[in-house]
Amino acid sequence: MSSPRTFRRAALIPTTAAVTGALLLSACGSDGDSGDGGGKAKAAAETTRRITDAQGREVDVPGTPRKVVTLSEPTTDAALALGVEPVGTTAGRGQRGVSSYLADKASKAQVVATVAEADLEKLAALQPDLILLDETTGAKKTVDKLQEIAPTVVTAKLNEDWKKSFTDTADALNKKAAAEKWLTDFDARVAATKKQLGANAGKSVSVIRWQDGAPSVVGKGDGVVGSTLRALGLTRPKDQQGASTGHSEPVSLEKLDTIDGDWLFLGTLGDRADGEKAYGEAREATNFGALRAEQDSHVVVVEGSAWNSAGGPLSARIVLDDVKEALAG
Repeated sequence: MSSPRTFRRAALIPTTAAVTGALLLSACGSDGDSGDGGGKAKAAAETTRRITDAQGREVDVPGTPRKVVTLSEPTTDAALALGVEPVGTTAGRGQRGVSSYLADKASKAQVVATVAEADLEKLAALQPDLILLDETTGAKKTVDKLQEIAPTVVTAKLNEDWKKSFTDTADALNKKAAAEKWLTDFDARVAATKKQLGANAGKSVSVIRWQDGAPSVVGKGDGVVGSTLRALGLTRPKDQQGASTGHSEPVSLEKLDTIDGDWLFLGTLGDRADGEKAYGEAREATNFGALRAEQDSHVVVVEGSAWNSAGGPLSARIVLDDVKEALAG
């Protein structure tokens, strides 16, 4: 870690709009002490730490970041779990606003990106002092441009273990100890829930996103859903084992039986109300009624934005709570 030094935001390069550059230059010109005691707090905020991000880049980040922008679902989730509300963030996958499961915690955040790309002009207008993202978002292709706006940290590679991604995001926010405590508490809740599964211990759990009249498999591999189910000792149907070939894997209605399990958790990319509507559509599909989970009343409608996003600690807790309510309740 380097010794503290003064942090200065770099000027924008010509690729961003002229009006954006003017905004940043104006912000840099207003850093003087107001005479009301704010100078000491500002100096503390402007000291920096040097960290190495997931791409091997050394980045000088503010010791106490105050205006954070999060450009991916996992970094938004992680920041909010640590009590940091971003000034700017990304829309949830398949949504116009912040993922519905995070909306109440990020009510003041301005959406400046989608999963595909960031709006650099809107982002720069927020005058952030730290930008966080990972390789789940298309903004990873513009890291150099983002760095010209504010210190930019890529917190995780694609398909990184979500717990490591969380702690690395926390490190960029100077809240690593808080993240480690959060994970310790979460692991304890997982262990307690596993003991409460009773007759459902070791059962097979199918996780499906039902969208546009057909199912897709989600939550495979080591992401939030897959790792949490595995930690609980639960299994997955044959076609939901191993790593995923993408964020989701479509299933044809002719092969509907492959999504069956002892339990089936079903949602969309939206909230639980969207999931209930999708479940009604699913029940109209040929052979859905033949599924064992449907016959046993073991289909559970969930907050799909949490189960089907790239995810982070808050989505992991929702997954755990939903499984506990259904299987251990």
